[in-house]
Amino acid sequence: MSNADNTSTVVQSLRAHSGSRVPFSVEFNPPRDAAGEARLWRAAREFERMHPAFVSMTYGAGGSTKDRTARITGQLAQETTLLPVAHLTAVGHSVAELRALVGSYADCGIRNILVLRGDPPGDPLGDWRKHPEGLEYAEELVRLVRDLGDFNVGVASFPQGHHRSPDLETDSAFLAAKLRAGADYSITQMFFDPEHYLRLRDRMAAFDPVQGAKPIIPELMPITSLRTVARAEELSGRALPAAISERLRRAAGTGPEEDRAAVRAAGIEIATEIAQRLIDEGAPCLHFITLNFAKATREVLNNLGYHVTAAPLSA
Repeated sequence: MSNADNTSTVVQSLRAHSGSRVPFSVEFNPPRDAAGEARLWRAAREFERMHPAFVSMTYGAGGSTKDRTARITGQLAQETTLLPVAHLTAVGHSVAELRALVGSYADCGIRNILVLRGDPPGDPLGDWRKHPEGLEYAEELVRLVRDLGDFNVGVASFPQGHHRSPDLETDSAFLAAKLRAGADYSITQMFFDPEHYLRLRDRMAAFDPVQGAKPIIPELMPITSLRTVARAEELSGRALPAAISERLRRAAGTGPEEDRAAVRAAGIEIATEIAQRLIDEGAPCLHFITLNFAKATREVLNNLGYHVTAAPLSA
């Protein structure tokens, strides 16, 4: 079944889904093998019945998963009722390669692209070096995509500032430049303290009221094990707040192995609390990192009163 609203933009979809509840969206990762791809499709079909505003597909460091990303994102567009957002990074690509990749998305009917400069492969904190025939800044990539067609473009924002920005004012200037270049919204880096998101929103409103009025979508990840704690810190580049780490450590217990059920329950509870604060503060959407599973996100949404009833699909 194809997506009848595949020509919708993210911003249009947010409006369409903004009824009695704040919309939600989800993020998938390109699977590494056939088993992982089967799991992704099970999650996609579950989310399809939960009606997210959109789904995004990430892009491996240095373009390491670009072919799989493009294929699966295209299949989501053509074979489901989900609204897919394709990730695109400048890392390791010439302008010609970027143009070709955007063209391949367009051929699949994909109109929504999340533009990221991306981190160096191998060491995300290492020195940034652009491709000799590539682009230096995400702002340039935004312009490239907009010049290539009628695309809706999103960019990344950083509640605690990007690690390469010398200060928060400079970070605000970079985000405003990406938005002025033609981006329609931003999705934040994952965080675990709602205050960081709220301060980002305040900074942008003060720095550039026009650009600051564009949606800033907060990104969340329900923690389901201590292993996902490490993954969360790796993805965000930031340590969890001490109070949250302590709650998870207490839940894990002092035995030779963590109490997985207790850690998972605490993680779902923490994600619910963060999401509720964001809802209370008027966030335009809740964007969940799913790691290609649906259950944790569904539980958080149920806790928030979304009454998500989509039962898990049989394997």
